[in-house]
Amino acid sequence: MSTIKYANAVAAIRAMENSLLSRSDLDQLINAATKSERENIVASKRGSGAEELTLEGVWETLRGYAPDCKELEILLFKNDFHNLKAALKSMIAGKEPQGYYIRPTNLDLDALYPALSAKEYEQLPEYIRGTAEEAYELLTRTLDGQLADSLVDTACMQAMQKAADKSGSAFMKKYAQLTTVCADIKTAYRCSRMKKQRSFIETAICGSDDLDRDSLVRASLGGTEGLLGYLESTSYGDAAKLLAESPAKFEKWCDDVIMELAETARMEAFGADPLAAYYIAAEAELKNLRIIGVCKESGTDRETITERMRKLYV
Repeated sequence: MSTIKYANAVAAIRAMENSLLSRSDLDQLINAATKSERENIVASKRGSGAEELTLEGVWETLRGYAPDCKELEILLFKNDFHNLKAALKSMIAGKEPQGYYIRPTNLDLDALYPALSAKEYEQLPEYIRGTAEEAYELLTRTLDGQLADSLVDTACMQAMQKAADKSGSAFMKKYAQLTTVCADIKTAYRCSRMKKQRSFIETAICGSDDLDRDSLVRASLGGTEGLLGYLESTSYGDAAKLLAESPAKFEKWCDDVIMELAETARMEAFGADPLAAYYIAAEAELKNLRIIGVCKESGTDRETITERMRKLYV
């Protein structure tokens, strides 16, 4: 895509950012007494006749502005690899996979299940092809869904890092790195709590430039105390402290650090970074709306809801 076209795309995205929720909007939603009130607040922000914000809609818009921008596809790798897991498990269980798929996705979901059933892996995109074959063989041989999930999740992080490196985008490289770090820490914490064996942990942890895989594996084998001690010696010491307090606080930190990355693209007038940042912003907004909805239904107090809110882009 030419620089001019990127500039036009970024200008359009800047206009769309005006309909994203602000901090004051969130405060109004948290204070709203009913679901109807919340819906009216959101509708007022979006404007009359505006479509509901969905990630599928955001993705279609971005692809309309940047149809040939390969680096944007990295944003959907997590969905793609989830859909691979869904198709494989559905095949083993003899179920239809459609109800388990996540959208948007780079994959042709109508072709995914048939391709796996026929072992025609060449029909799949290159970044997921080898993983599909390996996971299929592992799952059919062992029927160990957890091990297969770990293999696919690790392959997803590896594919993200590889594609980001290939793109040459510093923004996407950092996005892939942060996504991998967050996933690896969560996995290492679960493994340490469940006292998983080394062979499983080695399959489940990807590793990155920021967090060495072998060091993380060794730390995980030392239990949660050993893991947290290791993490506190890295640049992710603050994250380790939050994880020690509660996994929910660490999850929020992960979302917020990705948003902080997105904010670095706000002042850019060219390139794909602002487009990727807008998708990340929409993800965060939709997550905040889900959190508010669930908390309201369960009678959670306002202070707790406020504490759970993710950072916003606007």
